Amino acid sequence: MAVGKDIRTYFDGAWHDGDVAVLRAADHGAWLGSSVFDGARYAHGVAPDLRAHCARVNRSAEALMLRPTMGVDEMVAITWEGLKRYPADAAVYIRPMYWGIDGGPGAIAPSAETTGFCICLEAIPLAANAETTLTTTRFRRPVLESAVVNAKAGCLYPNNARMLREAQAKGFGNALAADALGNVAESATANVFIVRDGEVLTPIANGTFLAGITRARHMANLAAAGNPVREAVLSFDDVRQADEVFLSGNMSKVSPVTAFDDRHYQVGPVTRRVREMYWDWALSERS
Repeated sequence: MAVGKDIRTYFDGAWHDGDVAVLRAADHGAWLGSSVFDGARYAHGVAPDLRAHCARVNRSAEALMLRPTMGVDEMVAITWEGLKRYPADAAVYIRPMYWGIDGGPGAIAPSAETTGFCICLEAIPLAANAETTLTTTRFRRPVLESAVVNAKAGCLYPNNARMLREAQAKGFGNALAADALGNVAESATANVFIVRDGEVLTPIANGTFLAGITRARHMANLAAAGNPVREAVLSFDDVRQADEVFLSGNMSKVSPVTAFDDRHYQVGPVTRRVREMYWDWALSERS
């Protein structure tokens, strides 16, 4: 996505310096949107849950009828090879990607025989202050019957983008989206948690949004600390009545929410503790 300028690209069996062109005009992924990706992070000398992200991009490819061509171990090894090209103190966004090359019968579905693959490494600092604000959006998360919500697919993101643009036009940092039934699903960019009377809750993973790897890590850390997260059907009023709200995503790990429309929140002790527990766990994984 070229947020930064310090980019390395693995493509066609080798690492290259820079933002290398990998798609052609007639590739299925460029023409008909058959592309998937995943996003991991390297920071403080560790790449938390890298294997899980590599495994998920293969599952996403299969959900989009693409044939994964890289094993998880191979993908992890290639990624670490590329990370050696950065300073030890760099913060890097790790993006493995697949896309369709040829069309199958009728062209609409991608051919299972030809799949493009690359890994893009992009130096992006961890946000010093990831606080944000939320508002509602008229756009909703789709369901499996109408979109490939079981994949981290590029074709899903225009819907997220219009949520985000609508929220920003109203003066907020992000949008809190509903599922098809009007219950809280996630923000335009990340999963959401609320804290009420010390209990941590998050929308139940009902298949309308991607229940993230970082979300699962926070849930595991909180459970290990004796504060299990409860997955529940949440309304927008539940969010308004919360004591704390935070977002969970790979880019910033924990983003405290300081307002939802005209409801304001402090960055509370649970939110701060979740961030601390995440990095305590991540740095404990250092080999």
